[in-house]
Amino acid sequence: MDGFEDVLIGTIGRAHGLRGEVSVRVRTDDPDLRFVAGGSVLIDGKPRELASVRWHSGTLLIRLAGAADRTAAEALRGTDLWARVPADALPAEEDAYYDRQLVGLSVKDANGVRVGAISEVRHLPAQDMLVVSTTQGERLVPFVAALVPVVDVASGFVQVADLIGLLSDPDEPTPVSDAEES
Repeated sequence: MDGFEDVLIGTIGRAHGLRGEVSVRVRTDDPDLRFVAGGSVLIDGKPRELASVRWHSGTLLIRLAGAADRTAAEALRGTDLWARVPADALPAEEDAYYDRQLVGLSVKDANGVRVGAISEVRHLPAQDMLVVSTTQGERLVPFVAALVPVVDVASGFVQVADLIGLLSDPDEPTPVSDAEES
């Protein structure tokens, strides 16, 4: 791939103190790489300098250049923070994936039948969940190797384990594969 992509890395929360700091709901796996004092983030496609970055009691606090007081900080609440990254960038760990690599992939059941597509990745405290859009509605699939044994980004699909209730209710009919429809 050539070029760059904008990826969501955080959302501004409450103002902290009187000098323009805000809390950030971190939405990246590598906040120490994405949030660096003197670096920048994108807001509405425009770069904004990070005047300060620090952790306080497990919460990321930042101050954007130009936001010098609490009033300016409060006006930023709910603002999404983005980073421009190379489109072909991959996580450093083996068997790790960026959300942007997973969203849109087809989801196949244990028999190889397409049952839906990943519409979102939710990062919950216990584990990450794949939100799978199916004809019966959304299904949440824990993103663990035992339940999602195959992730083939290059071929555009993930395959899930054969577990009743994971992708459909027990009384729903089994989907027909593309090969059987012909």
